[in-house]
This record gives sequence, C-alpha cells and structure tokens, in this order.
Amino acid sequence: MWYVMSQKNGASALGLQRVLGLGSYETAWTWLHKLRRAMVRPDRDRLTGWVEVDETFIGGLEEGRRGREKAKKALVVIAAQADGPGIGRIRLRMIPDASAESLHPFVTDCIEPGSTVHTDGWPGYSGLEEKGYEREVSILGGRKKDASKLLPRVHRIASLLKRWLLGTHQGSVAQWQLPYYLDEYTFRFNRRKSASRGKLFFRLVQQAVTTPPATYDGMVQKARPAYHNI
Repeated sequence: MWYVMSQKNGASALGLQRVLGLGSYETAWTWLHKLRRAMVRPDRDRLTGWVEVDETFIGGLEEGRRGREKAKKALVVIAAQADGPGIGRIRLRMIPDASAESLHPFVTDCIEPGSTVHTDGWPGYSGLEEKGYEREVSILGGRKKDASKLLPRVHRIASLLKRWLLGTHQGSVAQWQLPYYLDEYTFRFNRRKSASRGKLFFRLVQQAVTTPPATYDGMVQKARPAYHNI
C-alpha cells in the first residue's frame, strides 16, 4: 500500500510484481484492484458551487460514429468543481450512454442541489433545473475547437485521465475494469495538493479496513467477451 501511494502516477500490476518480486502477475493485479475498491468512500461529500459537467470517450472517437454514439469505446462523464480559475474536486463515472437516464443520476449522486451545473446544449442535461440545480448552458454548435475554452476544466481532466491511462497502464485497461481505474484517478487527483504521502497512505488504510473483501475469482467473473480493451 505504501508503494502504491508513494508513486505519484500510481503503479501498474507489472511494476508492482517486479518491485515486490511476486511470482504471479495475477497476485499483483488482484492486490491493486482490492486497493482501488477502497479508494472511494460511500459517504463522501458531493461537489458544490460551480461545477462543469461533460462526457468524453476513453479510447477516442470511432470512424463512422457520430456525436455521442459509441461501440467499443467507453463513455465517461466528468464533473469538475471550480476553484477560482482552477479545478477543485472531481467525480468520474462510466455510463452506458449519454441519455438523461444516465446523466441525471450522476449529477444527483455527485453534485449538491443548489449548485450551478455548467454543461453544453446536449438534451440529456435538460430538466436538471427541476431537480434543484441552477444550470449554465454553453452552446457549442459546430465550434468543436472552442469546447475546451467553454468547458475548460472537464476537458483538462479528460486529457489528463487519458494520459494517465496510457502512461501508467499503457492503455491496457479492459472496459469492465475501467470504473475502478476512474476511482483511483479521482482519489489521486482530489488529493494532488497533499504534501504528505503518509497522509494518503493513512487515508487508504482507513478506507481499506472498512471495504468488503473481494477475491480474484469474484473480480474476473465480471469480465465479459463483449467488453474490449480501451
């Protein structure tokens, strides 16, 4: 646990296997996934204030796919809380599609009512006002190049997340595993300003002892042939 927390960008299963001299890659993989399951507190505070929300494809856009359609790629919704001109806390979730049925639960789970939710004009966000949120809408239209200017925080997070998946994990993350990697990235990003690795280690220990156990067999049974590496 100390090794994983002491690495600024996290650790891959192969790297952990080499450092600890483990004979089995599966052992290292299992340990990391156990820790990822402990990185999210069920009772964590929701985001507040001004919060940007948008989605991104992990793996990139596919040929022949329009807008928010997807096939083998994973769709991830991002919420980024404003901290002055910078980014405060974030939330990430893999969703099956960009419908209101997928987007609204994410907003209500992750953002405190009364907050201002800043989105583009996608109709999947319509109706949030009825759930107690202020809504700021930036219409992108055909100005795709302006998206990063109109919603700069979520686009910055999307870029950093993809770089982290490619750099630390070489992009070899199966789609069914992605939610746990999103949890790890969120845990690390929200504590990026901590000057003490020891505090991060202590927080992970605290959460690990209250997290239900998970076995390797139980974790890999979730893998399905329809899921792809991203």
